[in-house]
Amino acid sequence: MRVFLSHQFDDKPVVEPIAIALRDKLGATNVFYDAWSIKPGEGIIEKMNEGMTAPDFVFFFVSAKSLASGMVKLEWHNALYQAANGQTQLIPVRVDGVAMPALLMQSVYIDLHNIGIPAAQQQILQIVTGSDDFRPKHAEFSNLTAAVSKISAHHFEITVIASHLSEHAPTIVMVTNNTTDEGRLWIKGCGGVTSSNYIFPSTLGKTLNGFTAGPIAGDVIKPKFPRIYELRSSSKPLELVAVVQQIEPTQFKPLPTTGL
Repeated sequence: MRVFLSHQFDDKPVVEPIAIALRDKLGATNVFYDAWSIKPGEGIIEKMNEGMTAPDFVFFFVSAKSLASGMVKLEWHNALYQAANGQTQLIPVRVDGVAMPALLMQSVYIDLHNIGIPAAQQQILQIVTGSDDFRPKHAEFSNLTAAVSKISAHHFEITVIASHLSEHAPTIVMVTNNTTDEGRLWIKGCGGVTSSNYIFPSTLGKTLNGFTAGPIAGDVIKPKFPRIYELRSSSKPLELVAVVQQIEPTQFKPLPTTGL
C-alpha cells in the first residue's frame, strides 16, 4: 500500500500529524512525505516523479496556498489523470475554507477544516487500511494560539487565533493568580456572554483561578476571525499565568502564547 501526500509547505502543521500516523501504520517507505522521502542533495522533481509512480492513494490537501502552488498543481493534476485511468485514488482533504476546484467537485472529500485533525486522520487511516480499528493519537499541533497585550496593570487583552480549522464552542480559560472576585472576563465586541470560573491547584500548593467566557450565540472561532478576550480587574493588578483550552472535563491544554 503506497500513499502520496500532496500539500503546500505552509500547511505542514496540519499535514504532518497525519503523515506521521500513516508512517506508523504503513512504514516510511510506503508514505511519500517530502520531509523524509527527499534527502539532502536529491533532486526534488526526480523524487516527486518517483513518489507519483503508481501510488494506491493520493491525498491532496486543498487550501488557498496549495491551490496557488504550481508544484502542487502538477501533483494533483497528474493524480487526477491517473485516477481517471484507474491507476490511483485521488482523495481531496479540505484544509481551509477555500472553494473546492471544479475538477474535484465530483470527488468525495475529507472536510478536515470542520471536523479537525483527529477525525480526519481516522478517516484517512480507515481508507488506506480498509479497517475501523484506528484510535486517534494526541496531536501536538495546536490550531489555537494566543497573544497577550497588557493595556494596563488592570486590563489585559488576549487574542485567540485559529490558524487552520474552525473551533466550535471552545472553552478558553485565563489562568491567574487573582481571586475570582478580583477579575472579570469579557469578549470584545460581543453583545452577551456566559462566564464561569475554574480552580487549579498549583505545584507550589497555591490555588490558581481561571476565568472563561463564551458568546451566548455563534460560539465559534474561525480562521481570519480571531476572538479578543478582555480580562479586567478593579482592584488588585492582574497576574495572568497561562491561557489554556479545556479538552475534557478535567483536562486542559496550554495554548502557545506570546506576550506573557
